[in-house]
Amino acid sequence: MFKAIKYRLILYVIIDILLITISFWLPYFLKFNKEIRGGVYPEVKNYILISLIWCMSLVLLVKNYNLYVTERNLNIPRETFKVIKAVFFSTLLIGLLIFLLKMEFFSRILLISTVFLLVTSLSICRIIKRLFLRYRIKQGFYNFNVLIIGAGRIGIKLAEEIKNNPYLGLRIIGFLDDYKKGSIQNYEILGEIAELPVIIEKYFIDKIFISIPSERKKICEVLNLCHNLKKSVWVVPECFQVVGVFSDGIKGKFGNTIIFYPRLRLDFLGDVPLLCYLDEKIHGAECWVKRLVDIVGATIILIFTFPLFILIAVLIKLDSPGPVFYRSIRCGKKAKPFIFYKFRSMFKDAEKHKDHLRHFSEVKGPVFKIKNDPRVTGIGKILRRYSLDELPQLINVLKGDMSLVGPRPPTPDEVSQYESWQLRRLDVRPGITGLWQVRGRSDLSFYKWVKLDLWYIDNWSLLLDFKILLWTVPAVLKKQGAY
Repeated sequence: MFKAIKYRLILYVIIDILLITISFWLPYFLKFNKEIRGGVYPEVKNYILISLIWCMSLVLLVKNYNLYVTERNLNIPRETFKVIKAVFFSTLLIGLLIFLLKMEFFSRILLISTVFLLVTSLSICRIIKRLFLRYRIKQGFYNFNVLIIGAGRIGIKLAEEIKNNPYLGLRIIGFLDDYKKGSIQNYEILGEIAELPVIIEKYFIDKIFISIPSERKKICEVLNLCHNLKKSVWVVPECFQVVGVFSDGIKGKFGNTIIFYPRLRLDFLGDVPLLCYLDEKIHGAECWVKRLVDIVGATIILIFTFPLFILIAVLIKLDSPGPVFYRSIRCGKKAKPFIFYKFRSMFKDAEKHKDHLRHFSEVKGPVFKIKNDPRVTGIGKILRRYSLDELPQLINVLKGDMSLVGPRPPTPDEVSQYESWQLRRLDVRPGITGLWQVRGRSDLSFYKWVKLDLWYIDNWSLLLDFKILLWTVPAVLKKQGAY
């Protein structure tokens, strides 16, 4: 299935590139066709440059607006509006570039014609794709098996809305209810909520709708179970306050029950509001792009900071005996151990004294942190204050153990103390910087670290990575939480 999604995405991108190319060059050829002298078009090299930049920026914006995924509940006008926004912002970028480079050959008529063709071609392509998908769904293809939890008034309303919107491709298999038996609205009540795992496996359930908004504890149990089973869930909120409970997309807590679910959004099925808990992973193509950015970024930073490396190495050697680099074992993606590099900021063999100082730790949880750690050297205090001791981690980035942006890399003894829900921090490569770095660094509690890391994992995008990298600079200069 993953390969099918991957190839479909590649196909969509290729089609868009072809449409964008035609939209660029058709107005150009029509405008200058009569002015050709000796078979040479004017300013063709500059136009190639503009077209390439415009094409790349537009494809990225289209991807950012999720226009390479055919969301079934997105109607044609809303999808067309997304296309218009993508074209508009890419045009702003190109307009600025044309102005700065003073490309007078690029007239207003040429620009307007290109924009019109871009909006028209990209929109029509998506309308055709959506109409074809709806036709295939109507023929019985690409349907999802749906289970509704709760056979009460709200559950019946949900079933009616699903029936009234056949283009969504939702096939109701039945209901689960703790208090009712038999059938309702011609759908069978398949059992009690406790039987959910068996029902999911038996009937090949793809999506779960929860229509018991007042039973919060039961909702949390179902959400945790569905998350472990990698199933997306739609919940009818009890009231708008419920949105506030779940709105960070990270945590909801009722009694002793904690739920974690990625990518929360508010949606509607007809006039029924739904909180959508989508179990989505970073796409393989996106992982590849993130890795490429890591390699290029780490290489550039290493080149520019090489003189600083030499200076820091000399200062460390002059300050105290011992190696320049501190090496330790950390847990990477999927808890895979790797050798972690930092500039040494403590005296030699400081790790041996860790157990004697553990009761002084100022961070609750498995993390060990002391504000005035007696093991830190003079130069080490300066390095830590400005996070200069972290620079060798760029080597870890190049080796593939870490990323520029990601969760803080934990030690094996920390991981051994994690609760089950905290292990999800290890779903991605750890990073040199992250939300924990820009939101307080060591001043944060371990719980807040985990919360920020999980939010980052569930809401990752390249734009978010770039924002965090930019936010890291002032966070380091402020020296808040650096020890």
